[in-house]
Amino acid sequence: MPSSARRPVSLRVRSRRIAAVVIVVSSALVWAGCSASVTPEDERPAAISTSAPADASVASAITPASGSVTGGTPITITGTGLADVTDVTIGGVPAADVTVTGDGEVTAVAPAALHFQPADAAIVVSSGNEVLQQSAPLNYAYAVVTGVDAQMQYALKHWNDYNSDEWGNLNPVGGDCANFVSQTLIQRGWTQNDTWFNRNAAATIADWSPAWGYVPAMDAWLASDPSLGLTKLTLDQRDQVKVGDIGIFDWNLNEIPDHVMLVSRVEVVDGETKIAFVSHNLDGDYRDLDNVITVEHPGGNAWFWSIPA
Repeated sequence: MPSSARRPVSLRVRSRRIAAVVIVVSSALVWAGCSASVTPEDERPAAISTSAPADASVASAITPASGSVTGGTPITITGTGLADVTDVTIGGVPAADVTVTGDGEVTAVAPAALHFQPADAAIVVSSGNEVLQQSAPLNYAYAVVTGVDAQMQYALKHWNDYNSDEWGNLNPVGGDCANFVSQTLIQRGWTQNDTWFNRNAAATIADWSPAWGYVPAMDAWLASDPSLGLTKLTLDQRDQVKVGDIGIFDWNLNEIPDHVMLVSRVEVVDGETKIAFVSHNLDGDYRDLDNVITVEHPGGNAWFWSIPA
């Protein structure tokens, strides 16, 4: 038979070749799977999303973003999923009148700044015990906007840090309480006159008037000058008292005033109006009215001079 002629392939040889091909192909698939780290579709980890779910509760913005240090500014918080909001705090202090007006909006009233000092305060929005996400940190800028703001900022800064270089210290001549309250009224925008003045840091008795630094004379002046527009309130009218108003005290009920303080806080607790004062003699930032007239001076009396806003 010529050498170029092909011999017929036996059935046994053909079977061996097919088996070999199957083995090679199978091996190739196995090694290809290892080298490429191929993972069955149903075993692959799900993709991680960096964005909040579409139905997440997120606080996004506050309007306005600033307000008075004495509080009371209405604010609106917008976002998504806000229907269950229960609480809003600014600088850790609860806002008042928190109201959900829609799934994307909550309104509230800003509280006073800590010690009435200007600062940026963080806003936290909550639903029960759950703090809501924020698309970006929300802050509220407290600022001195009104005369009362300036008055209270000064009072809470100087209740224990006397501004003696500018106004003197009247403790050596009977007490500095009226001198201190008068200073705060200057910050509020009141101006000195022939009846009410302090000159040369009250260096001598001639440099300050009784209405400025002596409680009985101050109370008489507040009562007699209609240009001040003041309203006298009794203890029974305490629900009409405001931060920045003046409190006059008679310790022994002889109708001669003994002490004067400035209202630093008014709040309703269990249906009762609670009032606190900032003062000199005793120096204090939030002295409780009821404690003053029942514990410190049992049986004492007090009244208030309400100042127009």
